[in-house]
Amino acid sequence: MDFFETGVDTFKREKLKERYDVVVIGGGPAGMSSALYARRSGLSVLVVEKVAEGGQMLLTNIIENYPGFRKITGDDLAKKMKEHAGMFGAEFISGEVVRMEDFHSDEKKIILRDGRSILSKVVILAMGASPKELGVPGEKEFKAKGVSYCAVCDGHFFAGKHVMVVGGGDTAIEEALYLSNIASKVTVVHRRDKLRAVKYLQERAFENERIEFIWNSIVKEIKGDEKVRSIILENVKTGESVEYPIDAVFVSIGLKPASEMVRGIVDTDDNGFIFTDENMETNVEGIFAVGDVRAKPLRQVITAVSDGAIAATMAARKYFD
Repeated sequence: MDFFETGVDTFKREKLKERYDVVVIGGGPAGMSSALYARRSGLSVLVVEKVAEGGQMLLTNIIENYPGFRKITGDDLAKKMKEHAGMFGAEFISGEVVRMEDFHSDEKKIILRDGRSILSKVVILAMGASPKELGVPGEKEFKAKGVSYCAVCDGHFFAGKHVMVVGGGDTAIEEALYLSNIASKVTVVHRRDKLRAVKYLQERAFENERIEFIWNSIVKEIKGDEKVRSIILENVKTGESVEYPIDAVFVSIGLKPASEMVRGIVDTDDNGFIFTDENMETNVEGIFAVGDVRAKPLRQVITAVSDGAIAATMAARKYFD
């Protein structure tokens, strides 16, 4: 049976249930893992996702480090995860949570942008994170005109062109490797003199003839007319600025957590990542946080699904046993 015929997509229904045991805000790998484990514990579960289930996986062309799959597209893995959660009866709705009320009570009230509200004993925050911006002149002006934050989404527009990737972590180097199959040349710009990416990715990048590196440099400005034409880089050691002709800039300098809605409700670090204990519970009883929105040392699909499994299991034991 096709998954989308199983009836777990709640937005096809005329209205939501009034109450759920667990509401998961966000449908990335952490959210879908939470839903799967909560349903296996016998709890009623609703997943609220404002865009499309899959989160950052949908921006990833090939995933090679998820156990059991030597190689799988992010889109395919997202579909499999949703199908698995749906097989156990997890419900999904397309919508946006704008605020929570009564968050210290036994029943938290979740308010959707369309005005509907849902009551839930447990809330699992899985809103994820979005790419950080450079904050330099020209960045906003040239978004979708040569400035991008997703090689998988926009790389095909620059076939045979010279592109830059800004960043030195795993995601930046994955982006560079992906773009090397499309662009004529990929220049990686990093503010330090060595990469932060894992050794395996570094080796692949250094061996790739289409990828070059500019070290100890930061972006000062992005220039162009109707589209990006050049980028000004500053050497952080010498202070020298150089303008490079370029066709596109792919920014990959980290993530910004989508935690604005709950700041002031749960504890976060200075960047907005949510603090939890080892059970994924925040400082507010009955509110858990999982995946990229949580303060943690490693953000990968495998750690996201682990977070979700722990949160749902611990919530079931603590609040429903």
